[in-house]
Amino acid sequence: MRRLYLRIYFAVLASLAVFAVAAAVLWHSVAEPREGDDFTLIARNVLPPAAAPSAEQQAALERVVRDVRVDLALFAPDGTRLAAVGGALPAPTRAGWHFSGGRFWASQLPDGRWLVSRVPHRRPAFGLFALALLLVAVAVGAYPVVRRLTERLERLQQGVEALGAGDFTARVKVEGRDEVARLAESFNRAAGRIEELVAAHKWLLANTSHELRTPLARIRMALELGKPKSEIERDIAELDALIEEVLLASRLDALASLEVTEEVDLLALAAEEAARYDLEAQGEPFVLRGDPRLLRRLVRNLLENARRHGAAPIEIRVQRGELRVCDAGPGVPSAERERVFEPFYSRHGVGLGLTLVRQIARRHGGEARCEGNCFYVTLPA
Repeated sequence: MRRLYLRIYFAVLASLAVFAVAAAVLWHSVAEPREGDDFTLIARNVLPPAAAPSAEQQAALERVVRDVRVDLALFAPDGTRLAAVGGALPAPTRAGWHFSGGRFWASQLPDGRWLVSRVPHRRPAFGLFALALLLVAVAVGAYPVVRRLTERLERLQQGVEALGAGDFTARVKVEGRDEVARLAESFNRAAGRIEELVAAHKWLLANTSHELRTPLARIRMALELGKPKSEIERDIAELDALIEEVLLASRLDALASLEVTEEVDLLALAAEEAARYDLEAQGEPFVLRGDPRLLRRLVRNLLENARRHGAAPIEIRVQRGELRVCDAGPGVPSAERERVFEPFYSRHGVGLGLTLVRQIARRHGGEARCEGNCFYVTLPA
């Protein structure tokens, strides 16, 4: 049986059937009242002595079974019938249950007499009918519940297959608040993340191929025109830096967590990078756990962006867990302050420089933003 909903459905029905059979057996063997014991106890208190006349014993026996549907007989120790009420009963052969043409209960009184009773047979037809009706009701009610559960799993399977086939827009409907619903939510989040990564990589590849043409064309022209070696080396360095940025951006997208974490003093690191541009970092020490190489790249990209697209003086400050790099340039218009972090945003970006700034900040649990002519990077301690 390959269908999950049928396996669950029949498992429910089988469990119910086993429970019903066990309940019936238990009721038949344990829960059935044993009226013979009750009549024996009553008879000991009601019946006259063994020497009493038969009429007196008959009257006492009739009082015992008043308003009760039961056959009852009283026998002498030698098996002689002394009194009887209801249908004919055989003489007892032993105490307890007696299966000889019917269902009897025989009990010997202290004076030697035997009291034999027969409980009318209870036909289980109604009980069996009620049990069968219950089974049918449960079967009818359980099917849509089980089917609804497995239909959600089937839709989830279809979504996974669509995603595996290359449809990165595949999503599944989230229904309910149970584990299946949470699984659907996790799938949608994963599918959304995969779609973003694939789209970003496609966009990055397309723009990278475009950006690589410029230094390659300059190198080709320099070789054809016999330009100085220094110009060719500068173009090669630009090409090398661009490739390095592309590789780093791709690696940051693929990383689930930082590869290296150690304590880093952000102010000391910023001061080292600022010295490369004849600047002095201001602020207060701030220690965080992170990758020092990536944090150094973050500071360097911000300073390089300010140098290329801003104007002196350039200020770099670390204060209360925030790195700020400002310049005296015109700044970025408010409508473009988010776009500057997009890859190859040519007007204000430096290739992938600001894109890497935001990626590195987020990999460290922080965020990067632009406000006019200042860039802010907030990092957790």
